[in-house]
Amino acid sequence: MTDARFEDGAERPLRLIARDADDLRVLSALVQDSVLTGADFQYQRARRRFSVLLNRFRWEDQAQAKAAGRRVERVRSVLDFSDVTAVAHQGLERDGETILSLLSIAYVPQVEVGADEPAGPGRVVLTFAGDGALALSVECLEVELSDVTRPYAAPSGKTPSHGD
Repeated sequence: MTDARFEDGAERPLRLIARDADDLRVLSALVQDSVLTGADFQYQRARRRFSVLLNRFRWEDQAQAKAAGRRVERVRSVLDFSDVTAVAHQGLERDGETILSLLSIAYVPQVEVGADEPAGPGRVVLTFAGDGALALSVECLEVELSDVTRPYAAPSGKTPSHGD
């Protein structure tokens, strides 16, 4: 068995699960520069689930788009966080007007676990441009990223840049 390659995905939607900090770093890279509004958050307290609907930049397709001379793409995706016991936020407008740009997702464990063990209780922190943050207290780390639409040409036609 060989490792999966981005090229193998072609037009198939992504569906990935993170159960440890290393997995979450992969998801974080894939959702970096996603855009959404405060209305795109949903916390289902009874189900202990927090969901985020976002417009994800398709980093996995960037090189192929450039090589083929076509526009870069975005896709609508859902991030589902399981076993969420509390939600806190700072510096985020919860309206449907303000555009938020997701920079990263990180996991902060309550206690360190071994490399081969799934992550236990801790906090998942979503960091947004403009000093906004969302913290989810979780009993264990389980995050699913699912593309829910076909890719579409990014309206700006540009690859996100952070001025590096």
